[in-house]
Amino acid sequence: MDRYLIRGFIDGLLSTLGIVIGASTVIGSGQASASQIIISAGLGGGVANGLSNLLGAFMGEKAALSKRYERLETAMLKDGAIKESKVDEEFRDKVLTSGIIDGVSTMIGAVIPVIPFIFAVIFGFNPLSALYSSLGLSVSLFFVLGAYIGKISRGNIFYSALKMGAFGGVTALIVALLRMVI
Repeated sequence: MDRYLIRGFIDGLLSTLGIVIGASTVIGSGQASASQIIISAGLGGGVANGLSNLLGAFMGEKAALSKRYERLETAMLKDGAIKESKVDEEFRDKVLTSGIIDGVSTMIGAVIPVIPFIFAVIFGFNPLSALYSSLGLSVSLFFVLGAYIGKISRGNIFYSALKMGAFGGVTALIVALLRMVI
C-alpha cells in the first residue's frame, strides 16, 4: 500500500505544482483573477490526474494479481478452484484498495500547492506571494515524503529526504524556467 500512497502523492504534488507555475504566467499581467485561474487549473488537473491514477492503479494491480491468481489455480490443478474463497476475496479487496489509495493520495497531493492561492483569494494576499508559498510548501513536503520513504525502506532518512527535496526543487526550477521562456 505504501507504494500507491507515495506514487499518488508524488504524482499529484508534482503535476499540480507544474500546473500552478505554468498558470502563474498571468500574475502581473493586470488580470485580477490570477489566483482563481491557478485554483481552477490546479484543482482541475489534480482531480483529473487522481482519477487517472485510480484507474491506472486499479488496472495495474488487477493485472499483476491476476497472474498470481492464475498460477495459484494452476498449482491447484483446477480452474475456478479459488473462486469464492478467502484468496479470491483478498484479491478483490487489494485491487480496490490499491486503486482508491492511489487516486485519493494523488488528489490530496494535488490540493496542497493550491492552498496558498485559496488563502490569497480569501484574504486578499498577493498572488506572487502565494506562488512562492506554494513552491516552499511543495518542496518542503517532498523532504517530508523523502524521509518517510527512507523510514519505510529502512534506508538513510536524511539522504532520502534530501534526494526527494532536490527532485521536487529541480522539477519546480525547470518548470519555472519554462515559465520565463513562455
